[in-house]
Amino acid sequence: MEGQKTSAAAPARAMENLDRAVVAVRSSSTDVLVSWRLLGLDPDGIGFNLYRSTGGASSTKLNSEVLTGRTNFVDTTADLTKSNSYRVRPVVDGKEQSSSKTFTLSADHAQEPAVRIPLQAGGPIKFTWVGDLDGDGTYDYVVDRQTSPQSIEAYRSDGTLLWKMDLGANSTNQTNIEPGSSTIDVGNWDGVTVHDLDGDGRAEVAIRIANGVTFGDGKKFTYSDDTHQFIAILDGRTGAARATAPVPDDYIADGPMGARFGVGYLNGSTPSLVAFMKNRVGSGDFNLMYTAWQFDGSTVKQQWKWLRGDQDAPDGHNTRIVDVDGDGKDEIAEIGFVLNGDGTLRYSLASKGVVHGDRFYIGKMDPDRPGLQGYGIQQNNASGLREYYYDATDGKMIWQHSADGVTDVGRGLVGDIDPRYKGMEAWSFSGIYNAPTNKLTESDTSLSPWPSLGIWWDGDLGMELLNNQRIEKWDPDNPASSSSLPRLESLYKYGAVGVGSPGNPTLVGDLMGDWREEAVYPNADNDGLVVFTTDQPTDTGLYTLAHNPAYRNAMTVKGYLQSHELDYYLGNGMSTPPRPNITYTSSGS
Repeated sequence: MEGQKTSAAAPARAMENLDRAVVAVRSSSTDVLVSWRLLGLDPDGIGFNLYRSTGGASSTKLNSEVLTGRTNFVDTTADLTKSNSYRVRPVVDGKEQSSSKTFTLSADHAQEPAVRIPLQAGGPIKFTWVGDLDGDGTYDYVVDRQTSPQSIEAYRSDGTLLWKMDLGANSTNQTNIEPGSSTIDVGNWDGVTVHDLDGDGRAEVAIRIANGVTFGDGKKFTYSDDTHQFIAILDGRTGAARATAPVPDDYIADGPMGARFGVGYLNGSTPSLVAFMKNRVGSGDFNLMYTAWQFDGSTVKQQWKWLRGDQDAPDGHNTRIVDVDGDGKDEIAEIGFVLNGDGTLRYSLASKGVVHGDRFYIGKMDPDRPGLQGYGIQQNNASGLREYYYDATDGKMIWQHSADGVTDVGRGLVGDIDPRYKGMEAWSFSGIYNAPTNKLTESDTSLSPWPSLGIWWDGDLGMELLNNQRIEKWDPDNPASSSSLPRLESLYKYGAVGVGSPGNPTLVGDLMGDWREEAVYPNADNDGLVVFTTDQPTDTGLYTLAHNPAYRNAMTVKGYLQSHELDYYLGNGMSTPPRPNITYTSSGS
């Protein structure tokens, strides 16, 4: 089995009751690619019939035989001068089931691999989160506004504004080292996430707040000073505060704490909010505190608190919340240590020579090795350590690469980009290595793709590359420098604007259509999101990545934006992934 083996006694985790997310894009002057979700609990052998209505006329079935084994279809017969609406009906044991919602491609629609979500005009956007705010099975959007003061806004999937929250005067200090007490989304901090935390079928918005914020329903939160901070759980439909709780004040003498938020299933069945928080001691070291919280629909309660203190536990700029030991319960991973779901230290990599670094990954990188694996890079490690690969279950080091001198490696990535070698490749700036074998896949170490972000896009089982608004493909038979890779799409041609010097998207995730990923960017006027979705067919059918526990957790985390990983191996030569151990929440609509 090439997936993470989960204990047979593990409870099923309650996950989103998603719809089919039918999407259609013009892939040529004559063709339309239509794709939709295969859900995590769909029965084996499920098929689909695809229907099209042109110009409001009655629907016509497009397939002559039930579509099986994949969830996409190229429509070559549509009259594109008229609007075309698409929907699917599952077929189980030869019987058609209820229809999906429809997706309408407007008349004379542009030929582009994108869906556009209108927003109200506003300031620059750094991050986008998704969640089913209204309980209809479709992902809705939450965005930040990088103004002074800052704000966040929530929109339905069609761009209807739901609410706006003003983060107040304590969000005007936007330094990335010691930000204001209600500042979000600067440096490696976020302090916001979106998830259905109480299992009612509707997503909440969790945010770290302080004195002076105004919630989405217009009510202002006040406190006697500007340093104390609070966890707030907001109603996804209204932005009203459903619950608040004080952040522990162990380190308050050193000022407010920056925050990174994520969601994990620490007990295996229900979600917890996980908060990574730091502040600086004078101009030197940092205090680090982890807390976990549960929201029951009316109150948010702290489950536990972990203080680093004098423990040697190196942190980085991102968090991974994933089940590293296969017991069905999530652990919390930093670049140099892992906490158990109860907040106790599982292991530290400090004794293996690991220090702070910018990027790391935990996933199924070796399909033949039990459990999950980790890969990380180093920043100014005095020993010369550049990158390392380890067993994520117990922290056992598998290989390390060092060199003379001290340097900030800065970027690193994992993914199957070379079908000649089984398993994922891992690389930074020391050459492309096949992670399971520790072998260079390209002898000329100057030839490698820039290790920015990965994305599944073109339909084969290898990973594509998302770099500065370009989707690229590494060709091991024709290796090239990172500036000369074959390009599948130039996203800036469609009006997308990248964030910061890396040209990052605001979100990458499996948001609609089949299992391939979407990349979300703001447009130049910051009055819309451009959601890039593939226009290329595939014969591969996989359940939506959003129903994979490890992947869905990863979608809740920001920090330094990094690619998501699954708990099974997705790559060339993969086996059929195991069915996820999940249940669906009841619809909240």
